[in-house]
Amino acid sequence: MAAALGWGALAASSLVVGALIGLARPWPPRAVGLVLGFGAGALISAVSFELAEEGVKLAGALPVAIGLGVGAITYYLAAAHVASMGGGAALALGAFLDGIPEQMVLGIGLAGGASVSAGLLAAIFVSNLPEAIGGATDMRRQMHSQRQVALNWVGIALACAVATVVGYALADAASNELQAGVNGFAAGALLVMLVDSMIPEATEQAGRTTGLVTALGFAVAAGLSLA
Repeated sequence: MAAALGWGALAASSLVVGALIGLARPWPPRAVGLVLGFGAGALISAVSFELAEEGVKLAGALPVAIGLGVGAITYYLAAAHVASMGGGAALALGAFLDGIPEQMVLGIGLAGGASVSAGLLAAIFVSNLPEAIGGATDMRRQMHSQRQVALNWVGIALACAVATVVGYALADAASNELQAGVNGFAAGALLVMLVDSMIPEATEQAGRTTGLVTALGFAVAAGLSLA
């Protein structure tokens, strides 16, 4: 279990690192947009290869589809409550709703005796960074309190790290169908967040170049997943 906590903390630490980078200095909107575009590509790769594909391998398409629908609806309803808080809050919500099930999957894999999935670990870490940079930058503009913004992201990171331990502890009771459903939940939350918040904001701030860096982010994360 200590190993699960350690790997979970490592994966979640990029949320704190990204938030601190976002708070370190005022970032030009174009730079934030490019970072968000790169992160969107990495997240699309995570949805494709680390969540949906792995879930289908575990238990077929149906549990993944059910989980995906539940995750999408959960994010949609939760985002409606924070819409007035702006883009940064939406990205923070996305990091929380996809980070929890993603890291539970990591913990379940560790408990099963499998070696740490370098692809999943890298996808979580790489995608968390731009998500946190963009989210913290936006939240700083709205809250005007760097300490409050930093504490929000530390709290999200801690919850994600604990989720790895929870996944490890529940591994014996988690059927392949449940694990596939968890994968689908994370994928569904991610997809709605990407289309509703992350990609539109990236395009608004960085223009047409966003498509290029999104493709680059996908290529980097896919390469890590498939290596």
